[in-house]
Amino acid sequence: VQLVESGGGSVQTGGSLRLACVACGLPFTSAYMGWFSQAPGKEREGVAIISPGGDTYYDQSVKGRFTISRDNAKNTLYLQMNSLKSEDTAVYYCAAAGRGGVFSMLPKRYPYWGQGTQVTVSS
Repeated sequence: VQLVESGGGSVQTGGSLRLACVACGLPFTSAYMGWFSQAPGKEREGVAIISPGGDTYYDQSVKGRFTISRDNAKNTLYLQMNSLKSEDTAVYYCAAAGRGGVFSMLPKRYPYWGQGTQVTVSS
């Protein structure tokens, strides 16, 4: 299984970024997928998750600003990030759980991870 993220970068407060994660080697249509973030000195935590059926869940801190989506035809997961704040600065990871996975914000529930992409928001 390989997950490859792209789309990170540096933006000013209030700006937008769109992250993408291409998945290979797993049945994407039945995979539970998620975006997680890890800021320096902090533990990795859930940002947004999406079920195979398209159900979504967001951390309260990003609700209304971030949108997670999936394109099963392209085996690709997205995270649209709007109204970015300095506290959103972190490395963002794509994660996947195959068949038998669960709809969870806990990193330990996801066996497959991408390499991460840096998002830096500055004023």
